[in-house]
Amino acid sequence: MDENFEEKNKLPELKLDAKQAQGFLSFFKTLPSDPRAIRFFDRRDYYTAHGENATFIAKTYYHTTTALRQLGSGSDAISTVSVNKNMFETVARDLLLERTDHTLELYEGSGSNWKLVKSGTPGNLGSFEDILFANNEMQDSPVVVALFPNFRDNGCTLGLGYVNLTTRVLGLTEFLDDSHFTNVESALVALGCKECLLPSESAKSSEYRSLNDAMTRCGVMVTERKKNEFKGRDLVQDLSRLVKGSIELVRDLVAGFEFAPGALGCIISYVELLSDESNYGNYTIRQYNLDSYMRLDSAAMKALNVMESKSDANKNFSLFGLMNRTCTAGMGKRLLHMWLKQPLLDVDEINSRLDLVQAFVEDTALRQDLRQHLKRISDIERLIRCLQKKRASLFHIVKLYQSSIRLPYIRSALERYDGQFASLIKERYLDPLKCWTDDGHLNKFIGLVEASVDLDQLESGEYIISSAYDSNLSALKNEQETLERQIHNLHKLAAADLDLVLDKALKLEKGTQYGHVFRITKKEETKVRKKLNTHFIILETRKDGVKFTNTKLKKLGDEYQRVLRDYMNCQKELVARVVQTAASFSEVFEEVAGSLSELDVLLSFADLAACSPSLYTRPSITPSDVGDIILHGSRHPCVEAQDWVNFIPNDCKLVREKSWFQIITGPNMGGKSTYIRQVGVNILMAQVGSFVPCDKACISVRDCIFARVGAGDCQLRGVSTFMQEMLETASILKGATEKSLIIIDELGRGTSTYDGFGLAWAICEYIVEVIKAPTLFATHFHELTALAHENGGCEHSSKKIIGVANYHVSAHIDSSSRKLTMLYKVEPGACDQSFGIHVAEFANFPESVVALARQKASELEDFSPMVIVSNDAKEIVAKRKREFDPDDISRGASRAHKFLKDFTELPLDKMDLEQALQHVSKLRTELEKDTTNSCWLQQFFQ
Repeated sequence: MDENFEEKNKLPELKLDAKQAQGFLSFFKTLPSDPRAIRFFDRRDYYTAHGENATFIAKTYYHTTTALRQLGSGSDAISTVSVNKNMFETVARDLLLERTDHTLELYEGSGSNWKLVKSGTPGNLGSFEDILFANNEMQDSPVVVALFPNFRDNGCTLGLGYVNLTTRVLGLTEFLDDSHFTNVESALVALGCKECLLPSESAKSSEYRSLNDAMTRCGVMVTERKKNEFKGRDLVQDLSRLVKGSIELVRDLVAGFEFAPGALGCIISYVELLSDESNYGNYTIRQYNLDSYMRLDSAAMKALNVMESKSDANKNFSLFGLMNRTCTAGMGKRLLHMWLKQPLLDVDEINSRLDLVQAFVEDTALRQDLRQHLKRISDIERLIRCLQKKRASLFHIVKLYQSSIRLPYIRSALERYDGQFASLIKERYLDPLKCWTDDGHLNKFIGLVEASVDLDQLESGEYIISSAYDSNLSALKNEQETLERQIHNLHKLAAADLDLVLDKALKLEKGTQYGHVFRITKKEETKVRKKLNTHFIILETRKDGVKFTNTKLKKLGDEYQRVLRDYMNCQKELVARVVQTAASFSEVFEEVAGSLSELDVLLSFADLAACSPSLYTRPSITPSDVGDIILHGSRHPCVEAQDWVNFIPNDCKLVREKSWFQIITGPNMGGKSTYIRQVGVNILMAQVGSFVPCDKACISVRDCIFARVGAGDCQLRGVSTFMQEMLETASILKGATEKSLIIIDELGRGTSTYDGFGLAWAICEYIVEVIKAPTLFATHFHELTALAHENGGCEHSSKKIIGVANYHVSAHIDSSSRKLTMLYKVEPGACDQSFGIHVAEFANFPESVVALARQKASELEDFSPMVIVSNDAKEIVAKRKREFDPDDISRGASRAHKFLKDFTELPLDKMDLEQALQHVSKLRTELEKDTTNSCWLQQFFQ
């Protein structure tokens, strides 16, 4: 295997003489500087890259600079790397499908004359699609977005336009956003954006930094365009050429926005939609609504492992990898990608999907039958695009034909279903299929293909028009066959004349140089040399034999070549006519593709639910303003799918005014993170329309999932761990509503214990009292568990915090051996101790270090400020040496809450690190002054 890999990727030899090299160097120097562009030059047998591009390719793909060569000499010399076809395709796929930091350009020519023939970006794959997906399915539809920001005192109003070149959809919207651009981020995630256009003037503004951070988090390439390109003046006129349907509706839609038309106009210009007439009348336009789907930011997508990653050990590491059991060639995968980024909010729509999944789960024969038929369905969406772009051949027509003839089988399978959801299946699939497969639609297309294409030749890989389809073609075919017979007879006569065995000694060959010729070996030539010289014309003598002809064979061969040229020209004209006729069925195929993709994804959900070793169940869905979130026996679907895992199920009961806010404590490695993430994953799966890995599930629809599950250091961007932690948390506090789901893991660990605990306490209070969203808050600050009883169980209470409940992941410590055993079970009540030292023992810390840690922990225990709740007594018991008056705690917590509010209102995204620290220091000083009124607060500054 290694030898095969090396053979495929070995370096081609650079074949340029001095004159060619000099000519190329003079051209190369004229190219404009573009640090993002990777430029390849097609040398026919291989490709080359030069300069910094060559170094990048050598280091990134060959992993060594020994692959570099020098082109030219002296000061004019540049680094060069040559790549073969296989490596070029590898680089192209990586740059355009995986990375978002480069564009790709391909030049053709020679000497000093070169021209750009192909260009592509991660958002606009352009003419590289044939290379990228020749042997690979197109798993995602890249989208280009343009943003036109207008910064104002009360925030930023953004006009957004987008185009999906695969599905030919244009969209626009406009919205107000906060300083963290949470709406922009969720829109980029939902649309699957790969590239974003911004006015170059905006990129230079101070407000841009935070917007650019949002792009970076989403892995989006930013492309700057001049501000004068963001104009919607001629947009309606342009759309009238591109969009199918009434122009009045388009005009009304565009008139409703101030900035979005400029963004959409910029995109149409950037991807050059108007330069390709095949786009005219083939696009649809829609208004994108931020509230149409559950909002997911990049942090939530990462925390819940929604999409696959290169680092995944296997496909089940991601939700997409686990749920992707689609059968169609690419269409189902792309729709699943989109659905996972756009979970539904409408209860009826969710239940409609769940009804269909239930039907397929319960009827195994139906599910298996449909999946077998869908395996034979090609990527209809891409085939249609080739038709519309006039790049289609008979190969594409035949693929559409082969998919079309499967539709009656799919229809028959669905008609056999007589369960409780028969009416839904009839409305959703059977009625449309009946319409699409009638004589006025796809039956007509099938008839066209069967009449025009020679289907008998498909097994040999030939895609040709049947000679019976056209009288001229038929006549040329008959003439060709007649000439072939005459040439064959001449072959027999020559064999008899030379006394040689037909086909063994005397062979008839057909080549591009001489046409039809006879060939014998040099050994046979000596036997017939005399006759050969008198009766035949010798054309070529080589080691492998002698080629010769005579006047009759030459005449017949020339005639055959003429007929063949006429036949091929006639074929070409007929193919163009058939392709043009087939293109008229594009709209029907678009409908079919959408329906089959949906069916494919729902069958994939059903297959996951039915074939999983553990139980998947249908969730009960309620609107966001009623109902609770109850998961009995819930599991994390990706974790339990790993071979080495024996998963322990857990219940989750987020009940309004009882346990709507849950504080989860317990040791590291005890399962806190997995537990809180699995709740988010279960809710996302349910709102996508899938069964969930639970014994029973009742879910109140969530409009957004916010997840903060650990902040890595970002020093390269000048952001400390703590600052990153605070930025993420501020984004949650500003963006979350009571209809959201909040998941927070280990908040406050980026700073000192007291500061971290104080912030965590204040943030918890703010979420409970102001946002009121269901929250899972996993923490090592087990003192936070007192929040569940903050004044609530005290006679002197000035306020009550309602809906907070304590849970902990259980662990057992053997009293004699002190050995820690994780039970991975989430149980009610607080954890009354930290297990950090026990975990250190797991890691084989030296005994002396562990002993000292126990000693110091014991000393500090006496000075810890908070109270702990007993699981049994359900009352506050003084565990520390110092106690505080309940009113004092209330006053102190209120002031800490104000500190947090002031902090979240700081425009941190517009400050550098020094400015931010100055403002935080000022807030801290003011807080310290106010500690004179609260003994409880004073302890944080000792």
